[in-house]
Amino acid sequence: MNDVLVTSLLIVSLFVLLGSGVWIGLTLAGVAWIGMELFSSRPAGDAMAITIWGAASSWTLTALPLFVWMGEILFRTKLSESMFRGLAPWVNALPGRLLHTNILGSTIFAAVSGSSAATCATIGKMTIPELTQRGYPPEKVVGSLGGASTLGLLIPPSIIMIVYGVAAEVSIAKLFVAGVVPGLMLAALFSGHLMIWALLHPDQVPRSEGRLSLREKLGESRHLIPVVLLIGGVIGTIYTGIATATEAAAVGVVGALLLSAAQGSLTAKTFRDSLLGATRLYCMIALILAGAAFLTLAMGYIGLPRHLAEFVTGLQLSPVVLIVALALFYMLLGCFLDGISMIVLTMGVILPTVSAAGIDLIWFGIFVVIVVEMAQITPPVGFNLFVLQGMTQREITWIAKVCMPYFFLMVLALILLWWFPGLVTWLPSRM
Repeated sequence: MNDVLVTSLLIVSLFVLLGSGVWIGLTLAGVAWIGMELFSSRPAGDAMAITIWGAASSWTLTALPLFVWMGEILFRTKLSESMFRGLAPWVNALPGRLLHTNILGSTIFAAVSGSSAATCATIGKMTIPELTQRGYPPEKVVGSLGGASTLGLLIPPSIIMIVYGVAAEVSIAKLFVAGVVPGLMLAALFSGHLMIWALLHPDQVPRSEGRLSLREKLGESRHLIPVVLLIGGVIGTIYTGIATATEAAAVGVVGALLLSAAQGSLTAKTFRDSLLGATRLYCMIALILAGAAFLTLAMGYIGLPRHLAEFVTGLQLSPVVLIVALALFYMLLGCFLDGISMIVLTMGVILPTVSAAGIDLIWFGIFVVIVVEMAQITPPVGFNLFVLQGMTQREITWIAKVCMPYFFLMVLALILLWWFPGLVTWLPSRM
């Protein structure tokens, strides 16, 4: 009962602060401060200073502003226009047409960044202005981006998979390989949703820009070469071991600058605008990350995640009911914690129960990653929702509403993975 009261108080505090117009990052930090002051013996001020400094000075986090800057460079030069010119002929024949560039772009970039926030910010900088200008409905533009950008957690390389692999003592390489098929399956489900919507609402899809022959399509594809070279360079340096993800992000920025200079679209103004735009967007993301880190620390001191995990473990459920209960449990936690924190705080209690139920730990890792993806677009603390809000200046409730179909598509993906576990386990078993 005590845990219920604590949780209720924190939820009420969260909504009161959000409703009063306080910035998201400061709201998260405020809720954490309330929790530590009332329910913990640790001094809140000291904990806040240490945690926020640690969150802000992380070397791994350096990759995020660099990828955001790379996206700003692509957005403010001819490179984003070139990507559209190269992709458009191939998706123009599909129902929904250029909306599929959100799905394709996010799937490709997910293999570069490993971060859903970086994927959302980078692809959004290129696609939101282009698609809106061409007359596509804003709700479909923003919704498809919010859903597809979560693939940054599932398609390798993925920081969350590394954290889970260490916690569960399973092969990280096998986890990476296991995420490929589910990631492509989710991308296909997202594109399928757009096709069905377009067939039901043909009047809302802008007219096709003309049919092209195969030769003409291949000719237009030459415009993809700069972006493909850029992404290939970033991925190549990661997978060959030449660079870490953070160093590869720096390679991406340099590559974007060189390519835009070669195209003649890099000027002092575009360079300055891209740098200032990236700084503004990253400062918004960093403030949210700092608040989330402090909230995670407060939750750990209060003990709520551990108590909830122990409660689920003590119910002695069958495998299928256990998976449903854990899905609901992680969705609830996802409203208040970031994905890495959810894994770190709960795996020690949850994994023995999962192993005892006979559930494959590689499969369970992919399951957890998809549930964490769902939490990225679940209010009130869905991280991708905040990134999209900062980019579009729309209400958070509107953004959550347009992203909701993709939440249910992820639920469908979990059901498919339960009925066909080979979608996860087949590739790793062939390694």
